[in-house]
Amino acid sequence: MKIASLDIGLKRIGVAISPNGSIVMPQPAIIRKNRNQASREVREFINEWEIDRVIVGLPKDGSSSDEMERRIKHFISLVDTNIEVIYQDEQGTSFEASEMTKGEIKHKRDGRLDSISAKIILERYLERVRR
Repeated sequence: MKIASLDIGLKRIGVAISPNGSIVMPQPAIIRKNRNQASREVREFINEWEIDRVIVGLPKDGSSSDEMERRIKHFISLVDTNIEVIYQDEQGTSFEASEMTKGEIKHKRDGRLDSISAKIILERYLERVRR
């Protein structure tokens, strides 16, 4: 089963895939110009990689987590695929990605940190389902 994860932000969408349920690889992030373009690119990514399930990071316990959850779920509805979508807590993934890459990635705007966050989200999901 091929699984992808998304770390959906207002400017970038981090993407990671697991082709076999054990290895997780970050992919180039999708830079958001507008929600229609971004949802189309996510849909194309899902189709191109023949993804069976998508894990989407949701913020929990933040000051604006309810608003972001609403925006993320609306965005996923725009992607409009028939594959299974599972929401996973993404708390701390951006900080963890930043700590992991200290000194290696200088520019946050290219989306590499977002895709590493997506990788962490997918690793957490896979760890949870293995138990």
